[in-house]
Amino acid sequence: MPNTPSAKKRLRQSVTRRAKNRSTKTTLRTLTRKVRESVAANDVAQSEEAFGMLVKKIDHASSQKVVHANTAARTKSRLSKAIKAIKS
Repeated sequence: MPNTPSAKKRLRQSVTRRAKNRSTKTTLRTLTRKVRESVAANDVAQSEEAFGMLVKKIDHASSQKVVHANTAARTKSRLSKAIKAIKS
């Protein structure tokens, strides 16, 4: 347990940030799963809609350093490639 006032504040900040980061990562995983499921079902319209939401969320998470920038780019690239494959 923290003893100094500054350590107590850091603990409060860490708990808050951890909860927010976990929530963001959970949302990203859910949206990614929805995109993958719609791609597997060959549903172009739904996959593009879900992909649009995912891109917005993943860009925000990347800018907030919740996920690494390269991880965000790789995920977007792979899903975009999958959507293009079912279009043709």
